[in-house]
Amino acid sequence: MSVSRRKLITAGLVTTAGASGLAVAEKLARRYGLIPPDSGGFYGPGESLTYAAQRLLTRHSMAREFRPDQISKPPFANEVDPLGDEFKRLQEGGFADWRLAVDGMVSHPAAFSLADLKSFPRRSQITLIACEEGWSYIAEWIGVPLSHVLDLAGALPQARYVVYRSIQRDWWESIDMADALHPQTLVAHGLNGGELPVGLGGPLRMRVPRQLGYKSVKYITRLTVTDSLKSFGKGLGSVAPEAGYAWYAGI
Repeated sequence: MSVSRRKLITAGLVTTAGASGLAVAEKLARRYGLIPPDSGGFYGPGESLTYAAQRLLTRHSMAREFRPDQISKPPFANEVDPLGDEFKRLQEGGFADWRLAVDGMVSHPAAFSLADLKSFPRRSQITLIACEEGWSYIAEWIGVPLSHVLDLAGALPQARYVVYRSIQRDWWESIDMADALHPQTLVAHGLNGGELPVGLGGPLRMRVPRQLGYKSVKYITRLTVTDSLKSFGKGLGSVAPEAGYAWYAGI
């Protein structure tokens, strides 16, 4: 889709929303396949308008990156529920047995060790992580671009989403391919020049700097590439909308 066409469609979405209501804007967004999985319910039209407008205008935009002297000291670590015996066993072994499985719509399902991931091309970025509860901090995140992991597994061209799961019970999230293939989206294994601390999601955390903090799930163990989110959980795209938050949390 050309930039001029994107601008035209976005202008139509915004104008329509103001003139005739969000429901009409949702129909226009649906025509172009820009409907989030949590589009049902009372807030659905608003979620659709937000997602469609941001995707059209900011698909390739970059999250702000900061200078090293702007890194927060120390970074904030919110409280984490006990991670269970399996996590304790893996931690005691230095996470040597930790695996990130990749399955779903891929040509080569795989299971990458932490050592594998650290051997892949890495990127570092100093970005802000912001929580919907009001706290935020700036840190240097180090990891492998998610796009590289998906390339190695051979993500199929018809894929639309990546679902990622945590070792934390029932905790999962998903992003669309625009964010999955974005150069700043990382499978992070390092923080501020060292290993990623357990309190901040170590040994492995998804880092999605263009969305609110709850999309950057800690302790990830599985990626599933898919063209539909209807069979995952309640079909809303993640546990976030099931708890009342938005699936798309762009900032």
